[in-house]
Order: sequence, then structure tokens, then C-alpha cells
Amino acid sequence: MTDFYQLIPEQQTLQLELLARVALQHYDISNDAQIKLIKHRENTVFEIIDGNERYAMRVHRANYHTDAALRSELQWMTALNESDYLISTPKIIPSHEGELMQVVSVEGVPEPRQVDILSWVDGAPIGTIESGGSGVGDAVENYFQVGELIAQMHSFTQQWSLPEGFERHAWDEKAFIGDQPLWGKYWQLTELNEQQCELLFRAAYKAQSDLAEFGKENDRYGLIHADSLPENFLLDNDGSIRVIDFDDGGFGWHMFEFATALFFHFGTENFDDLLSAMVEGYRKHRELSDEQLNKFTLFMFLRGLTYLGWVHTRKETITAIEVTPLLVEQVPKLAAAYLAEN
Repeated sequence: MTDFYQLIPEQQTLQLELLARVALQHYDISNDAQIKLIKHRENTVFEIIDGNERYAMRVHRANYHTDAALRSELQWMTALNESDYLISTPKIIPSHEGELMQVVSVEGVPEPRQVDILSWVDGAPIGTIESGGSGVGDAVENYFQVGELIAQMHSFTQQWSLPEGFERHAWDEKAFIGDQPLWGKYWQLTELNEQQCELLFRAAYKAQSDLAEFGKENDRYGLIHADSLPENFLLDNDGSIRVIDFDDGGFGWHMFEFATALFFHFGTENFDDLLSAMVEGYRKHRELSDEQLNKFTLFMFLRGLTYLGWVHTRKETITAIEVTPLLVEQVPKLAAAYLAEN
């Protein structure tokens, strides 16, 4: 049998669709339900159509999260939905056994895969990673709402008592600039030249001391979404925005959310307007000190390092192929801008 990871994406998704079909046996969903591919990137997401009911099934990539970490993500989403904060996330559909997730195996996929099913969320993304924010509606208003939602999530997690056994990774200094960065060794990306790597190393060295001085008090560090890209905010017909995809969520600095949300707008004419809108929306619900905001360029640079590591370790993906030239151009510019600030 051909190695699963040597298959082209279309062949991989066919095997994963077979796994999705097997997974349905654990849920109160017909085995004959229609399965449609939505996305095959990090996780593979399928739309499940069972009569008048629609769901989103996530087949998780192998060995990214432990079972405990994935359950923790789903517990967090449930707690947000049940809170008094105006945050809407997909609802978790439990299995027959009352479990939030299942681990499923099929012959055509080499590892057992974690699977969960979420309620379907209508709405169109306000943008995509490949196109930045050129999506639905007025971008400034959308980013004002993104700021509002992020602020409320931070306020909720600051006062939330974590369930026993709660486990998520950290977006900390080790994840960004340690010997084993969370998303890969950015300096091994062959598209970077020697001068660019030297510039990144100088900025990373400075970031180490700046992060230590900045600290991890709970007004600036805690449980964060960490994937606040435009495509993870769905604009509904009533103008509300719903938050999806908590897969990268973990413990980190709040300003990392701003950098993630705005990274692919860097260098565009509306960048400053979108940043101002997001800050204004955030400050409507939660304090954001000038001290924190002054670290924005630092976190833009650190976010860039994570993306360089990501494309290095996922060279075969369509997204990596499309965004690598942009990252190689922009991240050294961010490093230079960060170094020039002090």
C-alpha cells in the first residue's frame, strides 16, 4: 500500500472520508449521512448532512494534541458558550458514550485519529489566510467586533477555574525562540538567505530579554485563541461574528492575538485603520495598557517566526506554497522594524 503521506491531497482526503464514515457509528447521526470535504489543511474538516441537520466533523492531524489537550479545548469552548459573555462558538456534539471526542482507526490511514463533531455555524469568513481580510462586509467594523470578542474571551479565561486535568500548550518564549520552536525551526527554511537569518537571530535575541521584562501577569498573559485569523471569524446575516477553530489555543500573551489577526494585513494601506479598530473594540470591554500595545511590533515579529517555521515543516501544502514568498519578504522587515524601535 502506498504511504499515506506520499499520496496527493485528494487521495488523502478520500481515505480520511472513509475514517469519517466509521466515526459516525459513535454518534446519533445516520451512517448514510452525506459527507462533504470543507478543508484539508491542518485538520481535515467535513460537513455532515443528515436530513435537515448539518454538522462539522474535524478529523485531527496525528500527534499534534494529546487526548487530554483536545478534551480541554472542547471543555473551554463549552464553557465560553455557557458563560455570560457574548461569545458564540460551535457546540460540541457528544458521542453515544457521552464523550466529547472519539479516537478512530481505519486501514488506509496509518495512525488512529481523534475525531469530534461540532454544530454547524452559518456565516461567511471575514477573510482568508491567503487573501488577508478581503472578505465579507466592512473590514474596519469587522475588526472592531473581533477586538470585542477577543477582549471578552480574555476576561472570561482570566476568571475561569480550569477543569481538573486541563492541558494546553504554551505560546511562550520557548515556543517562539527556543531551540525547539512549537511550529518548527524557522532558520531551516531554505528560502531564507544568510543575511535574513542573521537579522532574524538578532531580533530573536533581543526578544528574549524583552519578553522576560514584559512578564506574564494575568493582565497580559493567559489562555488565548491564538489563531485569530480572518477565516476563523464568521460574519452572520445579523452582523454578529462567531468564533471557530480553537485548535491552536493555549497559554500565551494577549498581544499575540492582535498580531495573529492582523499579520497578513502588514504592509497594506488599511493596516493602521484595522489595528485601531481592533484596539478600540478590545478597550470597549477590557483594559489594554499602552505598555502592552507598545509591544505590538515585537509580537508581529514573533508571529512571523512561527509562520516561517510552519511553512518549513509543511512545504507540501498549498498554503505553504502560496504564502512562503510573502513571509520571506515580510518577516525580515518586521525584524528590522522591531530592532529599530529601541
